[in-house]
Amino acid sequence: MKVIGFNGSARKDGNTAIAIRYVLGEIEKQGIETELFQMAGKKIRGCTACMKCHENKDQRCSVKGDILNECIEKMLEADGIVIGSPTYFADLSTETKSLIERAGMTAKANDDMFKRKAGAGVAVARRGGCVHAFDSINHFFQISQMIIPCSCYWNLGFGLDKGDVEKDEEGVHIMKVLGQNMAWLLKKIHG
Repeated sequence: MKVIGFNGSARKDGNTAIAIRYVLGEIEKQGIETELFQMAGKKIRGCTACMKCHENKDQRCSVKGDILNECIEKMLEADGIVIGSPTYFADLSTETKSLIERAGMTAKANDDMFKRKAGAGVAVARRGGCVHAFDSINHFFQISQMIIPCSCYWNLGFGLDKGDVEKDEEGVHIMKVLGQNMAWLLKKIHG
């Protein structure tokens, strides 16, 4: 089994990556392979609504020249997907939104190719607004017919400067419980 985590932050190894690593760390403790894919500095754009994915039905986006098809490949290979985003103006980062738009459209065009995979969202903010970002990630999982493991609270972390999220004791605990629950769920699905 494998879980892929996507850090949708423009900052590599920032608070969003730290939060995702707490989730992945608990999954690894259960003997499940994990990978963190950092989108920072990599080219990705939003959906052009060309609808070619509905014509081609090849599990790939027809728009080339960025990382999206690499991301789709990693999603297809994984049993679980974690998507994390910082919160900008009470919403997702553009990187995260682009990933969700295009991977989601491609999945719908290919008979919901992510269905029954486990999917968990993580949102990080300086202070507020991250519930909307968290909900947006979960909407992707829901429309994709994925199974969403939960934690003991919403999967939110708080911090501004790099490393601040580690001072959010409750947030760290939430991420760890999320990882434990995702590992449990994957073992039940693939048991």
